[in-house]
Amino acid sequence: MKHTTALRSGFSLIELLIVIVILGGLVAVVAPGLMDSADQAKRDTVCLKMNDLGKRLDMFKLDNGMYPETEEGFEALTANPDEEKYPNYRAKPYLKKLPKDSWKSPFIYIKSGDEFEIISFAADRKEGGEENSKDILFSDCNK
Repeated sequence: MKHTTALRSGFSLIELLIVIVILGGLVAVVAPGLMDSADQAKRDTVCLKMNDLGKRLDMFKLDNGMYPETEEGFEALTANPDEEKYPNYRAKPYLKKLPKDSWKSPFIYIKSGDEFEIISFAADRKEGGEENSKDILFSDCNK
């Protein structure tokens, strides 16, 4: 009597389920780390943009003796808001266009005395927030 063994081709349903469970487990372990990295990259980009804005504000102050008022905001870096108040304003503006944060929202500028603060409301686009939605402050970027 001759025995023949049938060659199996393909995968059984159990084998496919095992592979899917293993891949799902890997994704569950790796994905949060990737998401945290993406969020941190966005926050780091905001700090880079804030540092650039801070340097341009410093140039404005160097030329004009003061930072722009809160009401004048960053628009004072794109065009002279008051030629009498800022007679030494450069021929070319300090900024060509106003930058936005990583979430496509405008930065907030507040002048307080001889200091200023730049704020991004981050992912939630509103004041306050927790974790990745926590506001980003210029003063925190430079620590």
